[in-house]
Formats: sequence, C-alpha cells, structure tokens
Amino acid sequence: MRRFLVIFVLIPIAIVVVVLSVANRGSVTFSLDPIGAGSTGWSATAPLYVFLFAAVVLGVVIGGVATWLRQGRWRQAARSERANADRLRLEAQRLRDRIEAMPASPALSPPRDRDAA
Repeated sequence: MRRFLVIFVLIPIAIVVVVLSVANRGSVTFSLDPIGAGSTGWSATAPLYVFLFAAVVLGVVIGGVATWLRQGRWRQAARSERANADRLRLEAQRLRDRIEAMPASPALSPPRDRDAA
C-alpha cells in the first residue's frame, strides 16, 4: 500500500509541483491594500508559485477545520455510544459474576445438548 501511495500519488504530485514552480517563477507583488497601489506596507513580493502553494495550503487547512467542525456531532454521538456500550459490558459482566456466585440448585438440571439427544 505504501509503495502504491508513493508511485501513484506522491510522485505525480511532486512532478506537478516542480513543473508549476518552474513555469511560475516570475516575481509578482501581492497587495492587500486596494487603494494605495504605491505603498509597500500591505504587500509582499515573491515568485508566483509561492502564492499559489500558500493558497492551496490555506484552502486545505480551512477545509480540514470546516470538516472537523461539521463532524463534531458524529464524534459526540460516537463518544456517547461508546460510553453506553462500556456501561452495558460492565453490567453484563456483573450479571455473569452474580450467576457464577449463585449456588447450584438441585431442582434445576444443567442444559442438555440438543444434538446429543
């Protein structure tokens, strides 16, 4: 599985990253100030691929956080069901222990095997 991941996923991604980086290596100015085109306080100059990769990473992070937040109710339900299952398991074990601790009644015979009869 790891070899499949490397060969069919990571290597093609690496090739795309290298090609994208070489094709977009020209410097660009990214400005957050729409009014002051001449000021450099709200701008950064770097190769275009840096801004492209930063946008992809930011999108992945925002998407991951949004997905994690939306799945919160399912994680809550899973915790609740796990606690319920643990409680039921403990109760079943207590009942087994209680049955084993009971003295054997002579009036009750042990269950017979149906196939043996």
